[in-house]
Parts: sequence; C-alpha cells; structure tokens
Amino acid sequence: MTEDLINKSYTKHQLNRDMEDIYINGQSRVSIEYDGEIVSKVFIDNKEHVFKPEDIQDKKEFASKTKRNKYQKFLNNQFENIVVLTGAGSSVGIGSPIKQGRLLSQLWDDTVVLLTQEKLEKFCELVHYRDKDKDGYIKNLEKLLSCANSAKEFVSDKEIDIDKTITAIEKLIKTSCELELPKNSPHKEFLEKITKRKVTLPRAKIFTLNYDTLFEQAGKQGNFTMIDGFSFSFPRIFSGRNFDYDIVQRDNSRVKDEDNFVRKVFHLYKPHGSVDWERIENGSIKQSESVEKALMIYPKDSKYESSYEQPFFEMMSRFQQNLRNDNVLLICIGFSFNDKHIVTAIQEALEQNPGFQLMVVNKGIERSGQFANELYRIAQENSGVVLIDELFSDFSKFFPDLKTYNQEEHKKIVINLNSDKDE
Repeated sequence: MTEDLINKSYTKHQLNRDMEDIYINGQSRVSIEYDGEIVSKVFIDNKEHVFKPEDIQDKKEFASKTKRNKYQKFLNNQFENIVVLTGAGSSVGIGSPIKQGRLLSQLWDDTVVLLTQEKLEKFCELVHYRDKDKDGYIKNLEKLLSCANSAKEFVSDKEIDIDKTITAIEKLIKTSCELELPKNSPHKEFLEKITKRKVTLPRAKIFTLNYDTLFEQAGKQGNFTMIDGFSFSFPRIFSGRNFDYDIVQRDNSRVKDEDNFVRKVFHLYKPHGSVDWERIENGSIKQSESVEKALMIYPKDSKYESSYEQPFFEMMSRFQQNLRNDNVLLICIGFSFNDKHIVTAIQEALEQNPGFQLMVVNKGIERSGQFANELYRIAQENSGVVLIDELFSDFSKFFPDLKTYNQEEHKKIVINLNSDKDE
C-alpha cells in the first residue's frame, strides 16, 4: 500500500483531534475516541466496536484489554533473540518517596531551584540559548548544556562561571539518578518474565540509556545473574570480553562436557554510562558503590561523538551486532528516539535485516520528529513493527509469562519493509 493511500485510509483518525491510537501493528489496530475526558467510541482494526449490554461498560478498560490481548499474542511468537532498549520512561516516577526518576524537562525545574530563575536566565543569555515559547525558555536541558559547552571556551562573564555552572548541573543530574528501587518494582517483574526462556536460546539483552542502577538492584533483589561487562572478582573492572561469557552448571550435566545453562541470567549494557562507574588512574573502568566522578555521557550534542570512546563504543558495537542477528525482536521502552547514534542503528536494522522486528512501548504513540513519524507510517503497513501506548509498569505486568511460549523449533521471520502491497 502506498503512503498516499495510507494517509487517505486514516483521514478520519487524523482530522479528529479526540482520536487516539493505542496499538498499531499492520492491519491490527486499537483506537479510542474521546468525548471530553470520557472514551465514547472504540475502534478495533479500523471498525467501530458495537457494545452490547453485557459488555464491559468502561470503554477505556475494554480498549486497554483488547490492546493487551493483541500485544500478548504478538509476544507469544518464538523469538530467538530478544533485545530490550530502555530510556527515561522506564525510570520516571520510580524510586523512594523522597527521590524518584525524573525527565529532562523536570530536571530543568530542579536547575531553577539550584541556580535561581534569575541566574538561569542570565546563563541562557550568556551561552546563547534562545529557544522560547509564550511561557519563557523551552525546558531543553540537553540543548542548554550543548550551547554552554560550545560557549565556555569563548565567552566569559564576571558574575557567571560557565564551566562551574555546567559542573553544577551535571552533578545535579548524577544526584537525581541515584535512585533506590522499591519492592515489587516493574524492573524485577520484567526481568522475571524475559529470563523465562529456553536456556539454550541466547540470553535476553537489556540496553538501558539511563544512568541509574534500577536494573542492577532488581537483579540483586530477584537473585539474578547479571553479565554487565565487569569482572566477577573485586575490584570489578570492565572488559568487553566479559560479555562473551555465560554461566553453566557442570555438576548436574548428564553427559560429561555437556553445558547445563543456569537460569535467571541476563546481559546488561549501559551505552551512556552509569552513576557507579569511574575511570581510575591506570585508565581502567571500575564499578563501585561510592563514585566521586561518574563515567557518564551527559545530555549534550557531543554524546554521539562520545559514544566512540570506551567503554561506550563497546556497548554501541554490541547493540548494532545484536540488531543484525536473525529472528531478533527489539523492544524499546520509554525511549524518545532523540539519540542520533541509537536511532541510526535501529534504522539500519529496519532497512537491512529482514529478520528484525520492532516493538515500541511509550506513554502515548509518538508522532513528533521525523523518525517517530516514519515508524508510525511503517507500523500501519507492516506487521513487523508494533507501536503501543503503555506505561512500563503496566507493560511489565501484562507482558506474557515466557514459560507459556511455544517451544517448538521456530521458523525464521522474514519481513520486507520495502515491499509495495499495491504491486
């Protein structure tokens, strides 16, 4: 089906501002229409659902249940390789009562408290950050830090030290990411489910762009074995070759030299660094509970270039490598698609790997931005891309238990993203 026909097919959806898509996967679709704050209509596979007296009266609940049935059915396919990519949406609102995960826009508000509104506005003027709307400066902390890093070598001021202000904001970001995982967290529940696969299949791999240690804490709470690139001896020193190791139990093997893979093992990669990483004097990277200067790629436009330095280069190489495997599902959770180096790898997989499938889970199906808008188009015409409006906490809860997966020999999934259905 051509792009023009796609646009004509959904004219009604696009013109009605109260219409929202909550699930898209090819011809499989769930949409809701609002009358004020109340869901008045539900559309399933582009047809309005006619409610009967015995049906669920809460139409929003019915739409959510239908959506979850659809993505559970999709996830019950046998994928040889499962890769998970998480962004800020998997951490926001999670933590202790006094400190929870924050979005960059919320960290802008924290910066106002740190510097005062007057000083922040002077700082914006000094580094030539000029993005404004009717309410004042647009809360884009990443762009502000990018402007500041560019200006610090050429601009000076008697009242504001640009370099010290950058350091203060970066320290604020690090402190805000030092989170404590609550009990019964979605992270632990999610790990429980994605590690319940045949142990002979490749381990589930989680790439998180967050600096916090919520997945590490969930691993400890649930007694998981985590392969994160650091040695199992102390001090924990990073080496990329550690990702090539696995955990086996020899004593229970029925045949000598047979590998008996241990359950509850997953791989964890952090392409933007972590609050508990630091570079020591000999150049090695150590993991420690107490870190003075964390090894992190802070939000700024140079993070694409920083990803080519170690250990970040190792993480990105592994990400690209995993997306090139056969029969691979990438699940993106709470990711905004604003990181150029990450988006480039996903775009390559969509274009070049016929065995690649993509599931995007966000609060709302995003259409702002060129790549997000392109995904919206592709998802409507190809069953290999799934877009879901769901919070991480709910997605973890309704993610199907992998022990119910069909354990028969899988068939390779082949998707031709460039095919034209009208031909």
